[in-house]
Amino acid sequence: MNNNTVYVGMDVHKESFTLCAYTIEVEKGLYYQRTSADYKAVLKYLEFLRSIYGNDTTFICGYEAGCLGYTLYHQLTDRNVNCVILAPSTMLSQRNNKRIKTDKRDAELIGRCLCQNNYSPVHIPTAKDEQTKEYLRMRNDHKLALKKIKQQIQSFCLRHDYRYESKSHWTIAHINWLKALKPEGLYKEILDEYLLTYATLTDKIERLDKRIEELASVDEYRESVKKLCCFIGIQTHSALSVIVEVGDFNRFSSAEKFASYIGLVPGEASSGDDTTRLSITKAGNSHVRTLLTEASQCYTRGRVGYKSKTIKARQNGNTPQVIAYADKANERLKRKYYKMVLNNGKKRNVAIMAVARELACFMWGMMTDNIA
Repeated sequence: MNNNTVYVGMDVHKESFTLCAYTIEVEKGLYYQRTSADYKAVLKYLEFLRSIYGNDTTFICGYEAGCLGYTLYHQLTDRNVNCVILAPSTMLSQRNNKRIKTDKRDAELIGRCLCQNNYSPVHIPTAKDEQTKEYLRMRNDHKLALKKIKQQIQSFCLRHDYRYESKSHWTIAHINWLKALKPEGLYKEILDEYLLTYATLTDKIERLDKRIEELASVDEYRESVKKLCCFIGIQTHSALSVIVEVGDFNRFSSAEKFASYIGLVPGEASSGDDTTRLSITKAGNSHVRTLLTEASQCYTRGRVGYKSKTIKARQNGNTPQVIAYADKANERLKRKYYKMVLNNGKKRNVAIMAVARELACFMWGMMTDNIA
């Protein structure tokens, strides 16, 4: 049984792995084994399979992207094991009985996808990209904590009938108003603790943003960040996040493929002559999709063709071709939004998603030098 290729499906969890072998000849999972969550157990399992299939057997291991990140991948590849990480949204999802879901069935499904090539592999970032991505996501976690503490402070004020008259919240005037409140008894201590947490998180995010500016200025990212910042709604944090999340833009053969990768293309349910467009697929990288959706909000206001001082400052230092390409994109996207909402009566969120999809295409063009 030499010169075989055996596909090893791995259903991985925090505490345990479920492994199985899958071959073209048999077309079903074999030699199921539940092990501890340790790469050494996977290596031992491969040795067990080698005793069955022969020393010349080629093994291809795979597991779904999830809580383990890239750790298991690096541990196995460092030991010359061919391993891939499967994107869950692209895997063959049909099961004989969808009401039954077990680790064994999941491991067999992964093995079948590997064998039949019914999946897309997850892009493996460089060590530098992975570290930078973790730092950016850590900053986003603190931003969410700040948002939550703001909501808690406003809810506290509402419960005790402290009403701020101005519409602008979290300005210097609003903070001073909060500090000047004199609740009775323990309420004063509660408000002070809330405000202390708010101040701590605000200072921390300001410090993290300065560090992100430093990270974006290194040789690996400087030019790419400068180019992406030419677009309205894209600043250093968003530009650097997209770069490290996506990695190599050239792995997408077209702008449409890139938009599909981040889940900004509409789904479809068609049969015969009937064509039905659905909402966006939301497949792929949700973090990049969120960033582009937020950036698209900036195209919902302002005059078409107007360039603010901020945009001019961000574009400074780029080539005339890059600036012209970004200006064309900025004008087209604003015009598209106004046309969809004002002329065609589209809902605001539908128009924003359409703008986000085209923004993704323009960003692909910028990063792959398709700016003609």
